[in-house]
Amino acid sequence: MRHPLRTLAAGALLVSALSSGSALAQYNLTLCGASPGGLWSLIGAGVDAAVKAAQPGSTVTYQTSGGGFANVVQIDQSKCDLALVHDAEAKAALAGEDPFQAPVDSLATVAVIYTWAPMQLLINKEYAEENGITSLEDIAAKQLPINILLNRRGNVASGVGESMLNAAGASVENIESWGGSVTFAASKEQGELMRDRRADAILNSLFINHSSIRQLAESIDLALVPMSKESAGTVAAEWSIAEHTIPGGTYDWAPDDTLTVTLSAQLFARADADATMVTDVTAALVDHVAEMQGVHKAMAPLTPELMASSNVVPYHPSAEAVYKEKGLR
Repeated sequence: MRHPLRTLAAGALLVSALSSGSALAQYNLTLCGASPGGLWSLIGAGVDAAVKAAQPGSTVTYQTSGGGFANVVQIDQSKCDLALVHDAEAKAALAGEDPFQAPVDSLATVAVIYTWAPMQLLINKEYAEENGITSLEDIAAKQLPINILLNRRGNVASGVGESMLNAAGASVENIESWGGSVTFAASKEQGELMRDRRADAILNSLFINHSSIRQLAESIDLALVPMSKESAGTVAAEWSIAEHTIPGGTYDWAPDDTLTVTLSAQLFARADADATMVTDVTAALVDHVAEMQGVHKAMAPLTPELMASSNVVPYHPSAEAVYKEKGLR
């Protein structure tokens, strides 16, 4: 992906209209997400359901991709109509920071989708107790030969995870010098490696009580480990993300509050996307938010107010107009 990004003309998004009014328009749109079967695929299904409810006969097809960084390129090159991108990835794109070689100005926000995907450090409880790990910083203080799993390289959760390790003094290089390892693996593979005792810990962005965590906790005893306030502040500032506290008792096996940082995601279109399409999609999400909330219990907090709350990338003018009309901005 280390190539100059190009701003291309957006393709025609409106497939057909059954009448001159947009209320009866039919859309055939593509939404770029990430891997199949994950939360973003469920969100894609929710967007599809909301648009179908508002514009009968329409379809929003979920397209798998490498994730948010890849989706910036897909939107920029008009290869999808809508895309999910983490806030941190969008900020990097705007600034032309790694992995982008130049600022990307083709993104426009349609809606905030969630702000609650915290980085969770899950350690095999036996390993944590044997080594006296009660915080992320203990790994560095004790120079432990821990085998830790981060998300695949190129995924923002992987980058934030590395920053967390760096802030705690447990960089990849340090862990390896202590006899440990850092492996970059997809979420599904992470669970398998932990269950097979080939890894001691996972550090990844996951919804609280995500099914993968529940399934892993059924196989091995886990500990949820916090980071220090100082480290959390350092990482939050580096990535322009928020600190987050997972309440004690969220998991039966994690009785104490756990400080970490969290990732957020938004739905984007091209800044020059068809105005009527963006109006209709935005209105569909607001008017049929229950379709989005219903895809997973973690999406229950989504509200029209949250959708309209972004200050990362400017809203598409049509989306902005919908939120203003509904008194949300």
